[in-house]
Amino acid sequence: MNRDIEQLQADLRRFAEERDWGQFHTPKNLAASLSIEAAEVLEHFQWLTDAQSHQLSDEKRREVGHEIADVLLYLLQLADKLNIDPLAAAREKLVINATKYPVEQAKGTSRKYTEL
Repeated sequence: MNRDIEQLQADLRRFAEERDWGQFHTPKNLAASLSIEAAEVLEHFQWLTDAQSHQLSDEKRREVGHEIADVLLYLLQLADKLNIDPLAAAREKLVINATKYPVEQAKGTSRKYTEL
């Protein structure tokens, strides 16, 4: 696993332990929190056009960045609780997706692999 990710997970464990939050950080609760935070990212884009979503103010970008950080932190905590290496899982999933979506069939289309 990446040393930076391991250190961040250790920092998160320590942060939670200092506050006695481990009792609340079950995989189910972390997964729910992850979903809620992802929805908070989406909330910033809810009524924007595609063009507007590319042109966020510095303040809005900072706010979105904080929500993205919340998503990442919950994701890393969930992976830590389940003893999953998130980078290894991502690399494995990228290989799976490359098989499901070969370039010659998927290039330029948003169709699901079952429709290709």
